[in-house]
Amino acid sequence: MDSDPLLALRHAIKTKCPITYVANSEPTASLLAASHIVLSPTLSLPKSTTTRYSKPGTSAASPSDFFTLEAVYLAWLLRDAPVAEYMKQARENGLAVGFVSVTERKSIVEWLEGKVHDLKRIVSLAAAESTTPPGTPTHPGATTVPLITPKRTAHAADTTTPSKRRYVADQQDVEVVKRIKQNEVELRDRNTVLRGIKANNFSALQATYSEKLKKLKETKPGTTPVLAPTAGPIMQSRKAKNLYPIIMISSSPTALITMHNVKRFLQESLFESSSAARERAAAAGNSRAEDVIHIDRRRVPPSSSSQPTSTSRGDIQRYFVVDSTDALQKFGADAWERVVCVMTTGQAWQFRPYRWNEPRALFHHVKGVYVSWANDPPNTKIKDWNVTELKIDPHRRHIDKSVVAHFWQLIDDWTIANKPWLIKS
Repeated sequence: MDSDPLLALRHAIKTKCPITYVANSEPTASLLAASHIVLSPTLSLPKSTTTRYSKPGTSAASPSDFFTLEAVYLAWLLRDAPVAEYMKQARENGLAVGFVSVTERKSIVEWLEGKVHDLKRIVSLAAAESTTPPGTPTHPGATTVPLITPKRTAHAADTTTPSKRRYVADQQDVEVVKRIKQNEVELRDRNTVLRGIKANNFSALQATYSEKLKKLKETKPGTTPVLAPTAGPIMQSRKAKNLYPIIMISSSPTALITMHNVKRFLQESLFESSSAARERAAAAGNSRAEDVIHIDRRRVPPSSSSQPTSTSRGDIQRYFVVDSTDALQKFGADAWERVVCVMTTGQAWQFRPYRWNEPRALFHHVKGVYVSWANDPPNTKIKDWNVTELKIDPHRRHIDKSVVAHFWQLIDDWTIANKPWLIKS
């Protein structure tokens, strides 16, 4: 039985015998260039050898109705390949037609590996060696196949009696069938159509994000960030601040939140009008607001409620607040990577000097917060800006704490989802 191509291939696979290729008596690594497949040290068969595995929808009456040894071996070799890759490899190995279809691949692979003992479309050796003369109608359920054996068996076939002649198909019929099969279109299901035949190449995407990923790794919490070249000793003194999140507010004098009252509002949860805060600072000798303000806020642990209590004490998280791009530049060339929030009054001119001066693009990269009075009518300008409204009551100061807590919850959620390296662990 080892002389039978299918049994020889099955034996080589089950015994894990190395299967190699030969071209012109020389070993080769390419199945396409090979002329023979070496199944054992003593057995080498032409890759075009016809097997007993019949093709679906055929009468199994001519050699073209059976798969070649190359097609069966390729089905096993690419048993784990996706559908599109399998079809591509089959074409590249010269099997544009005549390869084992995807729906048949699993069954022949299981037979070759010994997982199943019988396969319906593998003609038995008894039927293959049938003495029925060519042209005689076959019995129900039985098929005939040309006797395909190695050279040692071919010599024996020459000495057989005339009653054991092999069926030889008419060459003209073979050519007609070959032309028909060249125009045959293989049926494809929805999975093969969606997969396509092109290999997915994400090199362009990788090149786009490689620099950004490199920066993220350099600024991971607990490591020393690699900073951009500094402009002088002032920038050198701000090295330790470069990991903190940045909040940008509007520089408009009519804004509810300005550099005069932002610290008291976000750190002490108490709103004070900008004019009142300015007068209080002037009385204390500070007539001009700082261009950079830091805010220290105690983050509530995740297991605690949204309102901090005397028993829930989290880590101190520092934020910096600026109202202009000039102040933002003091944090280095990558300062925009650390901006987590932009507070807006709904005026588009605020964004002209920003890195993204179009509102929809800006609020795709940072969290947008629109600050207004609780009794103000809806602002139609911001409906497409992807911003969250933060409403401040003009009179009831006791609800300021819940408003500020809501603001910090928005910032925490957005930062964890988009820029987690800025959150103090």
